[in-house]
Amino acid sequence: MNIQKIKGNTFCIDTQMADIPFYKIENKRIILLDTGVRNQREELENLFKKNHFKVAGILCSHPHVDHIGNVAYFKEKYHCQVAMPAGEAWACRSFSNFKIYNNIHAPLSIVKKHYGHLIFDIDKLILEQQNIINICGIPFSIIHTPGHSPDHISMITPDNVLYIGDALISSEVMKGAKMPYAFNLKEDLESKRKLYNLSCSNYIIAHKGIYEDISKLIDKNIEFYQYRAKRIEDFIGEKVDWEKIFERVVERFHIHITSIFKHDVIERMLKSYLDYLVEMEKIEIILEDGKIKYKKRI
Repeated sequence: MNIQKIKGNTFCIDTQMADIPFYKIENKRIILLDTGVRNQREELENLFKKNHFKVAGILCSHPHVDHIGNVAYFKEKYHCQVAMPAGEAWACRSFSNFKIYNNIHAPLSIVKKHYGHLIFDIDKLILEQQNIINICGIPFSIIHTPGHSPDHISMITPDNVLYIGDALISSEVMKGAKMPYAFNLKEDLESKRKLYNLSCSNYIIAHKGIYEDISKLIDKNIEFYQYRAKRIEDFIGEKVDWEKIFERVVERFHIHITSIFKHDVIERMLKSYLDYLVEMEKIEIILEDGKIKYKKRI
């Protein structure tokens, strides 16, 4: 891991999986914008120790496991403030909530075993109509970019650097992405288009990169997600069971499912694309003989 200065007091930690921005305040205190996954904790700790950093605050873009993996740990160690969008903060308050939010097909005991590090208290809720959040006395502008998750946010530091979070993915990530995730694809595409209107000094994407201009990347993202939706549409014939569509997507996209949790993720991804195709009136969803089926619109 290494630290890159972006502008002013805005910096970025380059990890293999993601870019984690932070804003430096007085006395080596920092505000993290997301925290990465749990298995990056030791490296992050070593980096903070080397630079004499203390985490004073954490601003979460959304509660996916690769973004909140170290929130509970840092909160307990540093007694830092945590802020998160109100529409999703409930997911981190209990194991039952987390199970519901992620639609996990496993008993609560397994959820506790695998995701015990993701439950924590939130100090500040970011409301849907809220455009600024003050954390540790520092104001961050909030750009509401729902779609990737129900209440996803992007945030602008006082240096006019935008942390996009997962509202966009890089060209490199697109090359390896078989079915990029969006909770609500229609809303996600609208949020991507919203980013055209912003004028910031720099843009940081969680997965993964730092940019001075993102207009072409927005184009590529929209085209890529729509292309993936079209491919899934092509798997649907006159009437197809949900299970059959799932099998076709896994086979033709060469997706390897190695755990219950991976199965749940792929299921959530696919349902989002099917919902989008229904909303775009490309396919219909019907109930026949007690089974959910999809068919192409004529």
